[in-house]
Amino acid sequence: MNRRRPTLLAALTLTAAAALTLSACGSDDSSSSDKDEIAGADTGSSSPSASATTAGPLETDRPKIDLPSDLSYTFEWPRTGDKEKDAVLADSEQSIKAVDLAIVNQDALDKAYLYYYEGEAAAGTQEFIQNYVDQKAGITGSYRFYAPEVTVDEDGTASFTYCEDQGKAYVKYLKTDKVRKTEVTAKSYVIYHTSLKKTSEGVWEIQKIASQSGSEKCQL
Repeated sequence: MNRRRPTLLAALTLTAAAALTLSACGSDDSSSSDKDEIAGADTGSSSPSASATTAGPLETDRPKIDLPSDLSYTFEWPRTGDKEKDAVLADSEQSIKAVDLAIVNQDALDKAYLYYYEGEAAAGTQEFIQNYVDQKAGITGSYRFYAPEVTVDEDGTASFTYCEDQGKAYVKYLKTDKVRKTEVTAKSYVIYHTSLKKTSEGVWEIQKIASQSGSEKCQL
């Protein structure tokens, strides 16, 4: 699957259908089922992350990412001591937040995430964001990212695998500000595999991204 947060996307599709049904009946959408959860934001890091400790600071021309206070992120991605690996971690952190910014802005072509995504990964991410725009839905809650594994090759490419805990992140309907909350399940834990390439400007762009919800590795 070539997009981030498959659990959120599936839940959004299900809740959108439910909302249409309820709307036709003149009811509100305050009730929820186990399939109504949407997880997937990130959190104000409680421990040093790669972006805070990497050797090279982000360039001033990189997009500024300001997210609302109801979104929080924890990145359990400590500094490795390797300059390029730490740069991959830092750019990956920004790329995740940039996607959330696009959802907040309700813009499937938001410039911030397009700065970090290219080709196949950009196309899949655009489709993912567009689902939120079409349903007039946003995200809220807290997200945790952990278990990073990064490999950097001499040809300027890298691979990065990491886990996401979506258990405390949800869909928020923008017209009503109502939030759907559900129980945490195995599908709340997602593993991601990304392929990146370093640009001439020194940005690690995501070229491909695959994900699997219910990852046993991520439930440890």
